[in-house]
Amino acid sequence: MVGIRDIGQKVADTAGRVGILRDVIPDWEDPSDPPNERIKRPTAFVWPEGGGREWLLNPNRLRRAS
Repeated sequence: MVGIRDIGQKVADTAGRVGILRDVIPDWEDPSDPPNERIKRPTAFVWPEGGGREWLLNPNRLRRAS
């Protein structure tokens, strides 16, 4: 698992994607969910190493990459 100390570092997810960890929010709520259905969950924000769209996932599914 990665944490706040890993922001700006290269990480890899369980699917093999590699990117740069941009942020980790322990109690993030998806603003696209209806207000009465929002669930707080730990969320990592990762930018793809070679460019592209940021992806979100549970920080437990990330590890430091070399």
